[in-house]
Amino acid sequence: MADKKKSSQRIEPSFSSGRERIEDGFNAGERIIGNRRSAKKYSSSSKTYYEEPEPDEDDEDEPVVEKPRRSRRKPARRARPRRGFFGFIRSTIYWGLVLCLWAGIGLAGLVAYYGSRMPSASTWSIPERPPNVKINGLDGTLIANRGTTGGEAVSLSEMSPYIPEAIVAIEDRRFYSHFGFDPIGLGRAVVTNIVTGHAVQGGSTLTQQLAKNLFLSPDRTLERKVQEVLLALWLEHKYTKDQILTMYLNRVYFGSNAYGVEAASRRYFNKSAKDVNLGEAAMLAGLVKAPSRLSPARDPAAAEARAQLVLQAMQDQGFITEADTKTAMSQPPTRSKSYWSGAENYVADMVMDQLPKLIGGDVKEDLIVDTTLDMSLEEKAEKALSDVLEKEGKKLNASQASLVSVDATGAVRALVGGRDYAQSQFNRAVTAKRQPGSAFKPFVYTAALEMGLTPNSIRNDMPVKIGNWAPENYEQRYSGPVTLATAIAHSLNTVAAQLVAEVGPDQVIKVARRLGIESDLQANASIALGTSEVSLLELTSAYATFMNGGYKVAPHVVTKVTTASGKVLYHANTDNPERVLNPDIVTNMNAMMAGVITNGTGKTARIPGWQAAGKSGTTQSFRDALFVGFTSHLTTGVWFGNDDGKSMRKVTGGGLPAKAWKEFMVAAHKGIAPTPIFGGGQIIDNGLPMAQAGPNGDQPTTIGNIISGVANGGQPMQQPALQQRPSQQPTQPQVVNQASANDDPQDLPPANLADDANPYSSNRYDGDIPPADVGDGGAPVVTARPHRSSLLDVILGR
Repeated sequence: MADKKKSSQRIEPSFSSGRERIEDGFNAGERIIGNRRSAKKYSSSSKTYYEEPEPDEDDEDEPVVEKPRRSRRKPARRARPRRGFFGFIRSTIYWGLVLCLWAGIGLAGLVAYYGSRMPSASTWSIPERPPNVKINGLDGTLIANRGTTGGEAVSLSEMSPYIPEAIVAIEDRRFYSHFGFDPIGLGRAVVTNIVTGHAVQGGSTLTQQLAKNLFLSPDRTLERKVQEVLLALWLEHKYTKDQILTMYLNRVYFGSNAYGVEAASRRYFNKSAKDVNLGEAAMLAGLVKAPSRLSPARDPAAAEARAQLVLQAMQDQGFITEADTKTAMSQPPTRSKSYWSGAENYVADMVMDQLPKLIGGDVKEDLIVDTTLDMSLEEKAEKALSDVLEKEGKKLNASQASLVSVDATGAVRALVGGRDYAQSQFNRAVTAKRQPGSAFKPFVYTAALEMGLTPNSIRNDMPVKIGNWAPENYEQRYSGPVTLATAIAHSLNTVAAQLVAEVGPDQVIKVARRLGIESDLQANASIALGTSEVSLLELTSAYATFMNGGYKVAPHVVTKVTTASGKVLYHANTDNPERVLNPDIVTNMNAMMAGVITNGTGKTARIPGWQAAGKSGTTQSFRDALFVGFTSHLTTGVWFGNDDGKSMRKVTGGGLPAKAWKEFMVAAHKGIAPTPIFGGGQIIDNGLPMAQAGPNGDQPTTIGNIISGVANGGQPMQQPALQQRPSQQPTQPQVVNQASANDDPQDLPPANLADDANPYSSNRYDGDIPPADVGDGGAPVVTARPHRSSLLDVILGR
């Protein structure tokens, strides 16, 4: 029955035309409908439903296939709304907001990422400013600043008010209103740069610039820029605006190795930041953009043009008036001095070399160093060398010179290390070591006097041979028997060589060491002619021992070192100097060296009204020429030569060096009452030398004797008085060769130094000579000098 019922079930045919279809593409009759008791038939043409008969219960599981009619009509399209101008605006705003949202999300992600690569904010701290060393002269004036920054830190209240106003006006006009990052300023800078077609304004605030200078590298990367903003926000949160501006002004780079406004003010205007005027402040502010290109030392016109832009910006923001702007613009451009010019910088370099040893370590904080340098004397010394070099240097092939002047304690009052510090920072007065030539002879004569000789002792000026060495006078002219005083005054090489042979080179070296010569000295016979190299500073300081009466001199330039807070780290002590020479020896040596200036090779160095003593020196082939001398006030040494060792054109120690020495010493002693040198130029002797004394009772006065006495060594001995040492033996009179009696003595270089071999190596003393009491046989007895018969006396029968 069931099968019959199933087979008897008929599928009703569709009477639709088949032209109408629904959207899914199937006819209504093709739909399968299951588990339904009834079905509805949809007619697209009449839009009515037709009820289907309910199936029998036995047919509940039979699906019913429905084949709807197809429709040929196409579905109607929706009409698109027309978009007007406002619709475009709405769309733009919408998509702009969407874009900003996503950009903000991306930016926040970048900030979070790059921020995570930075150390924790709790560990951030402002790095210490590199220490500065402020070096002052004797009167407290600034000589130089040394250190990475080139200047000390100053507060806003200490500097000129124009400086912070100029910086804010040109670099960050909204500094006091933004929070470290200035979106408005950044947008304005972007627009300005796009309009002009090139970079005109920067978007970084002063706080961002400070953050970059303190913490970051100069690399231009996105990561560095993000970190810069984060650090700027931290700075604004931790410090006040004035504190941030102070840190910025003390660390920003102004070119020429000047960091901070104090260093820049000193560098470009040679004045403190507190003394800077409006025009100069504008020029400093203009340097921040391009320190090298806009430097007034390099391009004054560009620096001036930039300064005028800064002035206009200051006026626009109300810092100054239009009248102030016109006044500043009418001022002539500020001329910058040469980079680190001035001989005082040689002293500043000396200070920096000595400072770690004086304070016991490296410089870790700002220091103030007080020195012995007299800036007035320093300027006079520099001028003296410059005048002589400019006048005669080129003609005589002398390109360089140096000068050292010390007082009786060894304090350096003036030091010039070269012709021009800006061109060469090499210190020829301290670092360079040169042969002193005959300027070393005072140590030889001092050793001879300590062995018992006197200025009136006689030695024969004649060709000699010491081992394989045969020293000669330069022109091979000899004077015969002469006193030691005459020999040193005329710088006779043969006599100095004989004295070294007598006392021994080692003894000469011991004397030099006691007087402060520390350079390596060769113990050979040629030491008599100054063949061992020394520095001008130690040679000059050794001469100061003669000036002060026999006390050892330690050359020094630093008197005190203190921190910025006032803590004393070092203080020089020149009390209780060591005596190294017997006063009588000093008196005789001073009298002998006074003869060098009065009637010897140093005549050019005479100072009107002042008694002076010294010694000239000239080395082989005229490579070096020196003059070292002293008054009761100063001891000064001068060197002339060439850095490459080339010979000068017959420049001797009594030439250019003596001229420069005189010019400086005359200027240095201006306004000072003259006083005699130690010993007053007197000679302490055990008897009267025949060159000075009258005839004795057994010898008749003859014209020959008088001429011999007058012409001894070619020059009369000018000594106001003689002192007698009874323990010593009198000297014997000897006639002097008068071939050169009327010639002007010249300190010429030695003629034969090919063989420096020393046949004498024995030391006649086991230990150092006592600093005093050398050969002391009792207190000296002053005797009156007898009347000396002259040729006129003989002719007149007196």
